[in-house]
Amino acid sequence: MARRASGCFIFYTHTRTHTPAASLLLSTVTSTARSSNLALIHPTMARQQQQQHIQLAPPSSGSPAVNSSPNDADGARLVQMCPSLYLTAYGGRTEEVMALLLQRHGAATAESYQSTGIVQHGQCDILEVSAERNTIFHVAAEQGHDELIWELYRRFREEQGLLSRRNSSLDTPLHCAARAGHVRAVAVLVQLAGQDFGESILGCKNEAGDTALHLAARHGHVDAVEVLVSAAAGAAAELNNAGVSPLYLAVMSGSVQAVKEIISTCSDASSAGPSSQNALHAAVFQSLEMVDLLLEWRPALADEVDSGGSSPLHFASSDGHRKIVEAILRAAPPGTVYKKDSCGLSALHVAARMGHDRVVKAVLRSCPDAAELRGGDGGTFVHAAARAKRSKVVSLAVKNPMLHGLLDAQDRDGNTPLHLAVAAGAPGVVETLLRKGKVRADVLNNDGRTPFDLAAGSTSFLTMVSLVVTLVAFRAQPRPQRQDQLKKWSGRDIVHEIEKTSDSLAVVAVLIATSALAAGFNLPGGYSDEGEANLARKFNVTGATDSGHLARQFAFKSFLFLDTVAVATSVVAVILLVYGKASRSAGSWRSFAAALHCMWVSLISLMLAFYTALNAVATTRVVYRSGSVAVYACIYLLAVFITTCIAPEVTWGTVWRFLRLSNLKGRHVIMKRQYPLARASVFNFCLFKATSMLAFVGFGSILSFLSTRRQGTSPAAPSPL
Repeated sequence: MARRASGCFIFYTHTRTHTPAASLLLSTVTSTARSSNLALIHPTMARQQQQQHIQLAPPSSGSPAVNSSPNDADGARLVQMCPSLYLTAYGGRTEEVMALLLQRHGAATAESYQSTGIVQHGQCDILEVSAERNTIFHVAAEQGHDELIWELYRRFREEQGLLSRRNSSLDTPLHCAARAGHVRAVAVLVQLAGQDFGESILGCKNEAGDTALHLAARHGHVDAVEVLVSAAAGAAAELNNAGVSPLYLAVMSGSVQAVKEIISTCSDASSAGPSSQNALHAAVFQSLEMVDLLLEWRPALADEVDSGGSSPLHFASSDGHRKIVEAILRAAPPGTVYKKDSCGLSALHVAARMGHDRVVKAVLRSCPDAAELRGGDGGTFVHAAARAKRSKVVSLAVKNPMLHGLLDAQDRDGNTPLHLAVAAGAPGVVETLLRKGKVRADVLNNDGRTPFDLAAGSTSFLTMVSLVVTLVAFRAQPRPQRQDQLKKWSGRDIVHEIEKTSDSLAVVAVLIATSALAAGFNLPGGYSDEGEANLARKFNVTGATDSGHLARQFAFKSFLFLDTVAVATSVVAVILLVYGKASRSAGSWRSFAAALHCMWVSLISLMLAFYTALNAVATTRVVYRSGSVAVYACIYLLAVFITTCIAPEVTWGTVWRFLRLSNLKGRHVIMKRQYPLARASVFNFCLFKATSMLAFVGFGSILSFLSTRRQGTSPAAPSPL
């Protein structure tokens, strides 16, 4: 009798008849007691144990528990494995396992089995299974207990299908041993299966369609692979449910020896992988040795393509391993290098897109005419490199006279590599094409636009400035159009960005001013009772003329001057920032730029003032020398950081060409109308560099003078500059 409650099937143990499904459900009983032991303890407890109900979860439809399998022939005897049997089998204790399996049945056990259909554990049974339907052979195989497997099979070989029984994942014991890489267990199972012609386990597949060879190859177990392919070479031609061969899995595991075992033993082994790939597609990401093995075994693999039309050469070109690419080019059929994927890209295009200039060289060295290949958009590999901002590949084309014809080539949209580099926002590529390649900058594409016109599409301010600087420096021309219809660059709202930044910069400027004022009111050396600075009083009273005294006097006066400059410039910076934010006009960037310069001067002055104050009061050489190194390092690192953030991505030669040519009347007017901030940005950057250089020179002069004065007539101490 059965009833359903809360999504579970409930069977009562006093029911004498069971359906086949119920018999299978009984195999997953979660806990049972040995009825014979319970009877010895108390007869009433044994009867209560037989009458209590057992709650079981229903198997899902189509699950291995209800599918027809070799296990189901004896489904009525499937019982939960005794914990003692499981633990002894897991530990490989052969004698204890045999003692549990060979002890005599108790009378209570037989009676209980006849009345309930459940084997109570008066005696452990060879057919007992764990929660996932693993038999004792599965447990022993997974742990690599080959002696236990041999002894179990020898004692219980009259039971049919011991080696081919499946667990809930349809794994046989051989699957378990192969997955774990226990080669001795694999060898024993293969040998026993060979002795018993009634059991064929080498070709058995689990729920995923994997044979034991698939599992051994996937995990790179070389010895297990060797045993399996030696016993059944045909298994290497089997594919699992995903269409993947053992050879492909061996390649993915990275085991060269496993690959070697399969291809040396099985000449007809399959190399299939997912998405119509073959083993060579995967090998190019592993090692050159593996690629050489596969190419020597079957050179035709290099010419096969996957579902996207990509050959192994496409894969190798994308990875950038030059030696692997060269190995494929040597072994592949002649037409492999010209194959294109579903997007119309050749392996040369792929290498150019990824910036692998050495791979591009190797392909062109092998097949020079491959440079003529056009992609799906009609572009050459130079177009692909320019679009992907790969300056090394573009430089390669510029340096090779045979490829100069590609520099001005147009794709189906009429774009040259220069058009694509400008549209991609790659100032480095643009400069390479214009400065070294001497390409034409006035070519119109199908939309009637020149590269100079495409610079307006840049959304980054610094990128826009870099592009305009480069294009103007090499005399690039915009398309002819009415000047009243010329639109200003509006990639970003400069006024809004200035407003957001002004608040933070104003706080910094106020902090600098506060520090400088505090230093001015608290002079080094302190004050006397009369309110006069001690150092100034000392210098005026003593009138000493020794070198050390004069050095401290100069340092004190330098401190007063530098601190005054820091206060004045920081206050001016605050005023300019407040004015620029309040004006909210298009010209607010001028006050913003001036404020930045004032802040930079005030910051440098404050740091130099700190050093001069340290020199004025310090009496030991270690102190002021350490201070000089610290101040110099701070100024240098700040200058480098700011330069990195605001510098155009071009060389200084291009900047000077821009400053010289941008003053020409026609160019200046056009640039001012369309890109009004480009020239101002370059000018302010140059001013910042000049200020930084003056700071370094001033610091070096102060350091040299103070060192000379302190050491008398001895040579000056080496400057950090």
